[in-house]
Amino acid sequence: MPKMGESIMEATVLNWLKQPGDYVEADEFIVEVATDKIDTEVPSPIAGYLKKVLVPVGSIAEIGKPICIIDSVITLDSNEVINDSYSIIEDETLANLTDLSLGSFNPNSGQSNPWISPLIKQICQQEKVSQRELSEIAGSGLDNRVTKKDVLNYIAIRNSKRVIASGTLSQGTGLRLPGDEVFEMDRMRKMISERMLDSKRISPHVTSFLETDMTAMVQWREKNKIKFQEKYKEPITYTPLLFMATALAIKDFPGMNISVEGNFIVQHAQINIGMAVALPNGNLIVPVIHEVDKLSLVDLTKKVNDLSNRARLNKLKPADLEGGTFSISNIGSFGNLMGTPIIVQPQVGILAFGLIEKKASVVSRPEGDSIEVRQKMFISHSYDHRIIDGNLGGGFLKRVSDYLEKFNFPEEI
Repeated sequence: MPKMGESIMEATVLNWLKQPGDYVEADEFIVEVATDKIDTEVPSPIAGYLKKVLVPVGSIAEIGKPICIIDSVITLDSNEVINDSYSIIEDETLANLTDLSLGSFNPNSGQSNPWISPLIKQICQQEKVSQRELSEIAGSGLDNRVTKKDVLNYIAIRNSKRVIASGTLSQGTGLRLPGDEVFEMDRMRKMISERMLDSKRISPHVTSFLETDMTAMVQWREKNKIKFQEKYKEPITYTPLLFMATALAIKDFPGMNISVEGNFIVQHAQINIGMAVALPNGNLIVPVIHEVDKLSLVDLTKKVNDLSNRARLNKLKPADLEGGTFSISNIGSFGNLMGTPIIVQPQVGILAFGLIEKKASVVSRPEGDSIEVRQKMFISHSYDHRIIDGNLGGGFLKRVSDYLEKFNFPEEI
């Protein structure tokens, strides 16, 4: 299992893209895995035949440990083929390993699907799922194989029916009514749940709110968005402009660009801002743009669009999720006015930008006050009150607002 990124020590095998006996090219993807940061595909380091799978779907692969055996072959000429040093299937240590890729199958057991992994067998044994029940579960995997998800869904539905039939709901079971469907959280949703709980437990969150006038920015974008796309072949949204204002404010308030490690505070030299991106399946991921303060508006727009597109296509790389020192969330894209975002650990702050909407506002000028239609937006700033006090957290929020209201827009695109 190759190194997947900093601090990642293991990954969960999601799907084997090749099966024992298949030929694989060097650098061809053979397995899909999930870390606590990203789902990705792992390429084969060599060409050869996939001899044996050592880590089945649903099991944990440790970084640096073998996950499969590839019998590599080198063709010397048209008549001679020899095995090279990767043909380690005969190695005594590996040859004694239990074949975890397929479970044993007894044709007299009544089980209709032989592709049952040891993990599924263990779950069935613990949950008292009989051979007859297992044989009736429809498999959603390759070649109709029964997966861990299939078994867990079956168990959840079976148990809920038993609870309803008995007329009792034990403490912690929750509410399940006739006709309800029960689904297990997917891996990413479980990970998000754990991280959100950890963040709230670790950091005492304080959230400040401020309404900012986006009229000048809205007018500039409306005037230049078509010209910008024609010249640079990129659509410009408000997101890169929000990035620029945030980076400028961080330079003024470097105390927001820190992270906490136990009793130590790390002051970061780089301004690396993560952006929350909603995936098609409803989950959330936070890719990072590095050294935002050194990027032009054009370069920043390209990076924002690239990361957003690749996130939605599940094409992000581990490096795209690393090194964030601060985060933002554009909740206005969902039509939300404001929110109370949760900090991405070990960072100490996160901004949420709400919906831009027209409002009748009192505008003060030297010649007097007037009521005008202005484009207004709420900004929310959640910060870690262990380290960030109201003076810093509120001052930083006001500075972001100032940069948005008085942005130094380029006159020429």
